[in-house]
Amino acid sequence: MNTADQYLKTIYLAQEQEDGPASTGRIADMLDVSPASANEMIGKLEEQALLDHEKYKGVTLTDEGIRRARDALQNYCIIERFLHEVLEVEEFREEARQLEPVIDETVAERLDTIIDREPQCPDCFGVEEDVCALLEVEANPDAAD
Repeated sequence: MNTADQYLKTIYLAQEQEDGPASTGRIADMLDVSPASANEMIGKLEEQALLDHEKYKGVTLTDEGIRRARDALQNYCIIERFLHEVLEVEEFREEARQLEPVIDETVAERLDTIIDREPQCPDCFGVEEDVCALLEVEANPDAAD
């Protein structure tokens, strides 16, 4: 997954949380980047017709942007589920975030053959909890970090 896909996934999740356009500040916070970096990438994605950015209103994904964001979210979920269910990694969320930019679609597809992914993926992803709602995980007060 490349950086553009990480942005699209993040914008998609921010739109879900905000129930409308995602603010550039929120996107920057979620990705832990500077607002200037977020604005630069948002501009590039807008040039590719993946999103619309209206100053002071926020960012809205186009249909193609939504498709790519959902694909990126599904790949992220595959990584997360593989780490949790197969490798039993305790800090699977943090590990998934670190692996996300280096796992390409081919590797994600191969991991998908190992896990028992639900057909409703990625709709099962809990935005507030930042994890697949179908994963059986213990409540972790540090999960929002």
